[in-house]
Amino acid sequence: MRVFGIESSCDETAAAVVEDGRLVRSDVVASQHEVHARYGGVVPELASRAHILNVVPVVQAALERASVTLDDIDGIAVTNAPGLVGALLVGLQTAKSLAWVTGKPLVGVHHLEGHLTAIYLEPDPPPMPHLALIVSGGHTSLVRVNDHGAVIELGATRDDAAGEAFDKGAKLLGLGYPGGAVIDKLAATGDPHAVAFPKSMTAGEHGADFSFSGLKTALLHHVRAHRVPDGQPLADLCASYQAAIVEVLVRKTRRAARKHGLEHVQVCGGVAANQGLRAALRAAGAEDGFRVYIPPPARCTD
Repeated sequence: MRVFGIESSCDETAAAVVEDGRLVRSDVVASQHEVHARYGGVVPELASRAHILNVVPVVQAALERASVTLDDIDGIAVTNAPGLVGALLVGLQTAKSLAWVTGKPLVGVHHLEGHLTAIYLEPDPPPMPHLALIVSGGHTSLVRVNDHGAVIELGATRDDAAGEAFDKGAKLLGLGYPGGAVIDKLAATGDPHAVAFPKSMTAGEHGADFSFSGLKTALLHHVRAHRVPDGQPLADLCASYQAAIVEVLVRKTRRAARKHGLEHVQVCGGVAANQGLRAALRAAGAEDGFRVYIPPPARCTD
């Protein structure tokens, strides 16, 4: 079975052809980094306009790279929520039009379930049930995955997502957009203990919920007091900021895995590409006895 998928929930226009749920015949992504870089974050109206310009060329490229036509497709899938309303609308209307013209069945896909199923494109996915940390620019949550489509949320962020904390922190430090990758790169050579940042909601009574708004405020106050450094002090600052985010994510994940007796943990979403988080979770898994599954960075996008 060949499925043609379209994604436009935020700032990437993407289309892919997947065969039998595992074989990726093509995967085309049009990024909008240059569109939003001057603003330090995604501007919804600009994202929608870029999707309108990109969606037809991306669809055509995905079909061409897979060496198929719409007649060879058995069904069409499209991200239908959550996301930026205008951006989602572009992908949805495109998918609906293709389904109407071809008579192919159309399926709406929940954005977060898309993140959760990315690991099943890999040769050794986690068994059911397992714990999943979904961590991206708009979402940070821990869920129990009992089966495909059978997901129980154990906790989620009460304010900002981890990816948002990375991007807004990078904007404050003048590192550009998207900033998470830049902070990760600088953090690799920095001292994570150089600056003592708060680790919010890590006490047991907060359960599996997250909060990162206070961390962003702490970085703001630090910069106002000391200004943005350069060279090694900047790397140390990035390492300390990243360590605060990673420690909260890892501590909550470990606690949830122990509480629910789950020995398999997957991490997905944009922040799953962060090398510091990947290393810390693997180390935690080795210490606590749970196995960690993380898609390659290219599969951590929307």
